[in-house]
Parts: sequence; structure tokens; C-alpha cells
Amino acid sequence: MNVWVLGSGSRGNSVLLECGDTRVLVDAGFNTATLAARLESIGVDPGSISGVVITHEHADHVRGAAAGAKKWGWSLYATEGTVGQHAPLAGVNVHRFESGATVTVGRLELRTVVISHDAVDPVAIVATSTHSGVRAGIAYDLGHVPHVVQRVFSDLDVLVLEANHDEGMLRVGPYPPSVRARIGGPYGHLGNHAAARMARDSTHPALNHVVLAHLSESCNEARTAMTTVAAALGHTAFRGTMHVAPQDQVVGPFTARTERTRRAIQLGFAF
Repeated sequence: MNVWVLGSGSRGNSVLLECGDTRVLVDAGFNTATLAARLESIGVDPGSISGVVITHEHADHVRGAAAGAKKWGWSLYATEGTVGQHAPLAGVNVHRFESGATVTVGRLELRTVVISHDAVDPVAIVATSTHSGVRAGIAYDLGHVPHVVQRVFSDLDVLVLEANHDEGMLRVGPYPPSVRARIGGPYGHLGNHAAARMARDSTHPALNHVVLAHLSESCNEARTAMTTVAAALGHTAFRGTMHVAPQDQVVGPFTARTERTRRAIQLGFAF
């Protein structure tokens, strides 16, 4: 499985999962012109996308989904609550699922996990290759990490994890108190230290990549986020690589290289 982050932040989020001939977007939070440009920059035809799973209805995650479905025939997947909160989705065919369900798209099983965020029915995603068993988790836009999320994210090969803000920078940042309270609250966004704890508790020897996502442009810095999370991982078995996903460019591919993939290669499977 290859994981690309097409961009992540308050102005748009989208993650591409490639598994053999299956290509799935987790969120489509950019307009179609931007999505097309970023996909084409890595040699991906937008019309080749097998499906788009929408984590929640906020514009920076769903902005281009309905237009992409009309333009390229994308199959969309979302909860009933998400569909009801984003009017453009009413004009296209959306496969509705209950939060917590597993959706299969081609060679990918996509387990959805209920998370805490100020949206109607938000989810995180754990994608598993049906051929190799490689697992990638995407968790952003969550105010805290409940036990079920930590448990489901405990055996990954690639982890894409929100590190939205530095707690100190948020306290003195440009936002009014109500916005600061929302961002740092239990239904807002993960700060660097909370992300560090989740990354630490998700670590095992086969975790290949940790990608920090959804960084605030006003209340965080890439170096600060990396340093905070790296300090927590330094006392674990993690021997993989760390990256920060920027807002305005594509990063990846993040490819798992574990015993799971080596066995799959020996058996002739594509991952």
C-alpha cells in the first residue's frame, strides 16, 4: 500500500491510498482543479479514483467531493449525518454507512472509527490491504483520543495523525477565547502533546511511518510538532520515519515494508 497526503490543514485535506489497482481518497477537501493538479503531479488520473470516503462534513474535508463525483464519476462514501449536513452531497449518489462500519473498496477494507469532533458523525479511518494485510490509519479532527481509537490504531504500518497546535502557541495565538476553547477542547483538535501520546501508544516495531497532519498555520510550526512527537517516540521501539504533511503540496508515498508485505511479495500479491 502507498499512502500520499495531497495536502493537510485548515484550507483542505485529502489522503490518497493506493493498493494495486485500487485508489481511494480519504476526504476531498480541495476544489476539483486543485485535486486534479495534485493527483496529476504524482501521475494519478483523477478518473482512476475507485472511491472517496468522507470523514465529516466540514468544508476542508468535503469541498470537492460532490463536484468530483459529477466530473469523474467518483463513488462517495459517508455517514447519513455527514450527507445531511453538506447540501451538495444530496445531488450525487453517496453510499451511506453507519459510523463504526467497515467499507470495502476494491483491495481495501476501510474500517471507520467514531471520534470526538464538533461535527455530526465524524470518523477516523483504518485501511487494510486485503492482499498483504498492510494497515494505514488516518486520524485528524479529533479533540481527544478515546480508548477505542487507541486500540484500533495499535497495529499500523503507516500512521497519519493530527498535530494541530502547540498548546502554548494556542494560548497566546490570534484567536478569540471562544475559538481557542473550541480548538483545544474535547471536540476540537489534537495538540502536539496529545498527538505525541497517541503516537507513543500506537508504536510497535513494524510501524514504518508517522505523518503529522492538519498543522495550524497560526498556532504551530513543523519543527515544534516534530520535536514534541519525536521526544515521545524516542523511548519506544519506533525505528521508522517521521514526516510533516504541508498544506500546499503533496508528500509521499509512504510505503510499508514489514514482514506482512514481504510475505505478500513472496506470494505474488500486489500491495
